Amino acid sequence: MERPAWAPRSIDISVPSVSRMYDFYLGGSHNFEVDREAARRAIGFLPGLPKIMQANRAFMRRAVRYAADQGITQFLDIGSGIPTFGNVHEVAQAAHPGARVVYVDHDPVAVAHSQAVLRGNDGAGVVAADLRKPQDILSSPEMERLIDLNQPVALLLVAILHFVEDEDDPYGAVAELREALAPGSLLVLTHASYEGIPLSPERAGGAVDVYEEIRNPLIMRSREEIARFFEGYDMVEPGLVAMPRWRPDTAPEDEDPYAFSGFAGVGRTA
Repeated sequence: MERPAWAPRSIDISVPSVSRMYDFYLGGSHNFEVDREAARRAIGFLPGLPKIMQANRAFMRRAVRYAADQGITQFLDIGSGIPTFGNVHEVAQAAHPGARVVYVDHDPVAVAHSQAVLRGNDGAGVVAADLRKPQDILSSPEMERLIDLNQPVALLLVAILHFVEDEDDPYGAVAELREALAPGSLLVLTHASYEGIPLSPERAGGAVDVYEEIRNPLIMRSREEIARFFEGYDMVEPGLVAMPRWRPDTAPEDEDPYAFSGFAGVGRTA
């Protein structure tokens, strides 16, 4: 397989990447055949995966606009993935030209592309780090340059926590990040779940098995388990709901049934 110029030498392009599969679902071009093959197998079990990812991105943009409307000008996006149209910095800086954004990902392709996209944008930066090690994120030079933790921050954990297994203590990581944030900060979160998927768990489980096979387990948590991530936050109306139902721009009834898979919510620290 020929390595394209945009692929860092450090990555193994023979192994599927969750970030590049996500890019494929969204119609992006920064993925390899190995990613497309794994994504197609997952879609074979769960045909609505691209619709779910589109709903996820649409919610993220609405939540960023909401945060900006609340006067928040600092954004920390962990598990940010490969940049696509309508990224956090584009939405936030359109609302507040002085908004500052830090992207965090542990995928070298996502980091390399974020650096390329952000070149010349002094109000945004990228950190190569892992959600499971919050202090590596909080103490990074880009965080110190761009984010004042004494002021409210919008923390985005969008489509990332379902890739953190319970044994890696995702609840502890989210709590550690919460403790670092000023009062009035927001948690913006989406998470996969069997609840809402218009298929039987057995059929949808085939897609979960694909992620298990590529050694990136997809943890399908219940609504109650997802709600635990908001401990210490006051939920913003309408609470923890299907993605199209969170402050929609258009009638939710017009959405594809698959868009209602999983949950989304925003919480505010007291």
